[in-house]
Amino acid sequence: MSLLAAFTFTAAFGQQEPSPHDFGKMWTFENPPKEWFLKAYNYDLDQEWFDEGRMSALRFASWCSASFVSPTGLVMTNHHCSQPVVSDLQKEGENFDKNGFFAATLADERRNPEVFVEQLIKVADVTEKVKSLIGNATDAEKQTKTQEAINNVVKEYTSKPGWENLRLQTVPYYSGAKFSLYGYKRYDDVRLVFIPEAQLGFFGGDPDNFTYPRYNLDCTFWRVYDENGQPLNTADNYFPFNVDGIQENTPVFVIGNPGSTERYRTVAQLEYDRDYRYPVDIEFFTNRIKMLEEDYALNPNDDTKNTIFSLANSLKAIKGTENGLTDPALFDRKVKMEKKIRANATGKTYWDDMAKYYVDLSKYGSELRFLAPSPMSGSTLSLLHTINQYSTIAAENPESPELEGLEKKMTEMAPVIKDPKEVKTFGMVLGEVKKFAQADDTYINTVLDGRTPDEAAKKIISSTAFSDEKDLAKLFDKSTKKFLKSKDPLIEAANLMVPEYNKAVKAFQSTGVARKQIEQNVAGEVFKVYGDELPPDATFTLRISDGIVKGYEYNGTTAPIKTMYFGMYERYYSNDGKFPWSLPEKWMNPSMDLLKSPMNFVCTADIIGGNSGSPIINVKREVVGLVFDGNIESLPGKFIFDEKDNRTVAVHAGGIVAALRYIYKADRLVAELTGK
Repeated sequence: MSLLAAFTFTAAFGQQEPSPHDFGKMWTFENPPKEWFLKAYNYDLDQEWFDEGRMSALRFASWCSASFVSPTGLVMTNHHCSQPVVSDLQKEGENFDKNGFFAATLADERRNPEVFVEQLIKVADVTEKVKSLIGNATDAEKQTKTQEAINNVVKEYTSKPGWENLRLQTVPYYSGAKFSLYGYKRYDDVRLVFIPEAQLGFFGGDPDNFTYPRYNLDCTFWRVYDENGQPLNTADNYFPFNVDGIQENTPVFVIGNPGSTERYRTVAQLEYDRDYRYPVDIEFFTNRIKMLEEDYALNPNDDTKNTIFSLANSLKAIKGTENGLTDPALFDRKVKMEKKIRANATGKTYWDDMAKYYVDLSKYGSELRFLAPSPMSGSTLSLLHTINQYSTIAAENPESPELEGLEKKMTEMAPVIKDPKEVKTFGMVLGEVKKFAQADDTYINTVLDGRTPDEAAKKIISSTAFSDEKDLAKLFDKSTKKFLKSKDPLIEAANLMVPEYNKAVKAFQSTGVARKQIEQNVAGEVFKVYGDELPPDATFTLRISDGIVKGYEYNGTTAPIKTMYFGMYERYYSNDGKFPWSLPEKWMNPSMDLLKSPMNFVCTADIIGGNSGSPIINVKREVVGLVFDGNIESLPGKFIFDEKDNRTVAVHAGGIVAALRYIYKADRLVAELTGK
């Protein structure tokens, strides 16, 4: 059966059988699925269509996507992509988070030298060139040889016509089965044109994050200027706005830079993710969010609030992925697909070899996360690492010149551990390690010595010489022997806990090359079955994803394809105007024209983090929306794409123009976007 025949839409039956689409629909521009687009949508798209789409799309800095949306260099991306880099543009008395910003004239547009965009000018498949340079390298040599080959290809293309003065990037796909070379043109003169208030850019805050129906004006506009300080001429490469370009079942395309997926992982790796990796991460983020919320209640400030949101965003994404891994139907599809690939790889043991590695690695997953020195895990844990480093060096060479510097470092670090917050954080870390301890993890029981984690933290810190400046000075007095023989409880904890972390790091690092090679072999076997008709995993490189505008069933009802400004106000009043559903004063007297305008919508396109700011276009290459999120059901997309309920959530092009017209009175910008 051909690949396209296998692309039968079976969402009505939950897609319980594995499908090539399980690997997603993030197609590369050097190998677009023209045959699939013709079969699925009856669109016979030529190479010019794809080239112009590629040239109209952008990377926004190093973290988001964007696009040109006018012939004079106007760039569209998300509010949440821009918000971190606009505060420096504020003049005295201005507050963009509170009041937003609109440049009434070109002269008012404001440049941030830190902001840049990149346009993908050239693409080339350099697979054969790279592989010929790698030659018959052994597995042990392959990583080094591959990097040398990539460097040589980049050097060669630097002087080729059309590739000069571009930033070149070689990207391996299918774990090294293919290699693509990309040439980017960078624009550094990027000026802010418009950004809405934070309450509109992220209406609903964390509670509404990853949900739908949604009501967000998550957009921003910038402008690129050329080397002469004039708006860049993009007449040949931009997406015109269509404020009314969608209806149910309209085919649409997302063009952007999805960050990272793991859809080629083996079942053994996914079992590790399900049983160890994600549960540990969930515990880690949950505990730190709780502590930050307690801090915020005592001392409200924007830095803490933003950190809480960032961690909560990560936590939701991790929980969503874990929910997918514990969904028997979704996981069974991965199992069946692996069996299918293995059936075509007779005699190959790659999958079993990987499973053996993860039997051992599963012993260390919690230590790798909980015992890593991190600001989010407190200063006491960082001090433990320094103590262990000192102990190790002193035991090997008591006269080492490094010891004096480490003594000074420990003396400087020590005072903070008496802080009650620090004691509490150390207790949290001990509790996390205890909760995920396995049968042979006796070290944590020795540290706790029959006490609860909180009790142990209080006793260890109150009893250690590191809590008293004079006692600490005596500990460092004369020679290292006193330190090495000390029964100080913090030193004992350091020399029990830190080696376990080091073992974990070594276990993962020492097998990393071998596991990477197995991943390449497995991806190669998938490639043998499906070839490059499957998209590779996301790598924050430009992709095009197709889908249709379509609602879905949720919570016992049906989510409509679009939401209206009416709904935003209903959400505001239902929550009594409380944050994060509050609205700025200028939004409190809406016109009926605004209320009847569409605000957000959903489609079935395949996205992931990094796609934020991606334009959604129709077959005429017109912007109909702006990607800003996915729904909860999309979160398992990290490892599998499930078209049934997975939805991309976007700002409606008509909703953007309605806000600009009726609230911000941004007539100059409306005219540029619509030609009216």
